[in-house]
Amino acid sequence: MKNIIAIDGPSGVGKSTAAKRVASLLNWSYMDTGAMYRAVTLALLRTNVSIDDKTGLKRVLASLDYKQLGELFFINGEDVSEAIRNSEVTKNVSAVSADGSVREALVRLQRELGKNGKWVVDGRDIGSVVFPDAARKIFLTASQEVRAQRRFLELKAKGIQTTFEEVLKDQVRRDHIDSTRDISPLRKADGAVELDSSNLSLEEVVDIIISYQNYIPALNSRTHRHYKT
Repeated sequence: MKNIIAIDGPSGVGKSTAAKRVASLLNWSYMDTGAMYRAVTLALLRTNVSIDDKTGLKRVLASLDYKQLGELFFINGEDVSEAIRNSEVTKNVSAVSADGSVREALVRLQRELGKNGKWVVDGRDIGSVVFPDAARKIFLTASQEVRAQRRFLELKAKGIQTTFEEVLKDQVRRDHIDSTRDISPLRKADGAVELDSSNLSLEEVVDIIISYQNYIPALNSRTHRHYKT
């Protein structure tokens, strides 16, 4: 699909921030699939429905009206942009994301959205499952320590009290769940370029992704130490 740039990678690697910047610079739309899974998680928490309660889960999914307008996210008309980022949602979103019925419903929504317009999409399985024929596929990664430090500083800036050790522990837990789940596990998609951002600024990451999108022969005419094929 020439209208899709897929950016996958583990939690805390900066996928969303990079994807938003790429979309803005290319004048494309940005699809936040992570927010979709967080929205379902928030809805389950609010209704006290366990992910193991299949009847309740089916009811919640059927009643969920999700919309993204720019960087704002709505559930049934309510702006939940802040609520879906709270710590309780963060603790539970990996387990919710691993559920087959949740993934089926949201992948269907993502593919429907992707039919129209031009999209930069980030997540865990965008290039491997949702849009395997995306025009460009990036697997963005970084060391666990770097990712945890970035997440810790982000939470600190928002006034959320935590420690680096707690953030790192939670990230290791989420990485394990995401990479070992039976359905759509986190992995580098076939044909994707792996980009290690541990020692790169956001601007450098965005520049590499856009250069790749614009067919600059970075992979063929020169060697870039941050590329892994």
